[in-house]
Amino acid sequence: MGIKGKTDKMVVLACEDCKERNYTTTKNKKNIKERLELNKYCPTCKKHTKHKETK
Repeated sequence: MGIKGKTDKMVVLACEDCKERNYTTTKNKKNIKERLELNKYCPTCKKHTKHKETK
């Protein structure tokens, strides 16, 4: 997956419950300063949970 622009950075999302790294996405660091937090499906937990951006 290519990164769209110079300000976009690839970030990894990890499940808050099991700490499994499940998803990657892009984030515009110029507009969004804080860490990204989304509700996504975790295949390990087999339910929708909050996924936070990791380092």
